[in-house]
Amino acid sequence: MKARLIFAAAVSLLLANTTQAAEIKLLASAALKAAYVELLPQFEMETGHKVTAAWSSSLVIQKRIVAGEDADLIIMADILGKSLTDELIKQGKLVASSPATFAKSGIGVAVRFGAPKPDISSADAVKKSILAAKSIAYSAGASGTYLVSMLQKLGIYDQVKSKVATVKPSEPVGEVVARGEAEIGFHQVSELLPVKGIQYLGPLPAELQNITVYSGGLHSGTKGAAAATALAKFLTAPSATPHSQEAWSGARLTASRNFGTMTFGKRKRARRLAAGGCLRWLVVMGATAAEHERHQSAGELNAIQL
Repeated sequence: MKARLIFAAAVSLLLANTTQAAEIKLLASAALKAAYVELLPQFEMETGHKVTAAWSSSLVIQKRIVAGEDADLIIMADILGKSLTDELIKQGKLVASSPATFAKSGIGVAVRFGAPKPDISSADAVKKSILAAKSIAYSAGASGTYLVSMLQKLGIYDQVKSKVATVKPSEPVGEVVARGEAEIGFHQVSELLPVKGIQYLGPLPAELQNITVYSGGLHSGTKGAAAATALAKFLTAPSATPHSQEAWSGARLTASRNFGTMTFGKRKRARRLAAGGCLRWLVVMGATAAEHERHQSAGELNAIQL
């Protein structure tokens, strides 16, 4: 009799967990892929929910949602300071009470591995390096939209537009550079660092840098609002960003399971967390390539992304 009661309780618990579990469709900017593919399994393990993720450029995501595609949680990059999330809310495509900021990222520069390193130390140096290059590449997404405006402000867009390599939507610019189709590539740092066959030179200088905000919300047609909300909270939880959002001269360390930040003054804390296995990755925003390498070789970083 006792064995039957125990079996019945176990079955009841199993059925309850199965009932609570949901499948969540995440449609997000490809710039977040490298970090989120590591985070999503943890969310699934903690909640029992299953996340199906699709990655694309933010403008393409916006078009897909406007065209009627279903999803549960959408995350996109702001374009030149314009929030695509706000636009979709106004169109009734996203739940008005659900918007959240998920990440912030800067633009970096890379060349093919082994190639000469152009000077990107100042706006004038970047301008000269771009003019001297036989070809350049930038994305079809948020960073690419900014790059066009940057080239226009530098007064060289008409001079260089004929040597811009073709980059497909959602294609990492680093891969175009690695194939030798462009001498210099510009992309969100988070999308450059994981690519093999290139050398990351560092971020754009402060006077040219553009920090992209990634925001999003629940699709108005979601049938799994509770599960999608849980995922959004997981990706933006205070526990995921234990350190303040303050910056140190534009350079920030991002730690733990989200893009929360800590100042360079917290390096000792970062070392302890990394050594203890508490950090799976750290992000250095605004740091030079040499600083990235120094932190990694010193064992302070398990992996580097931005």
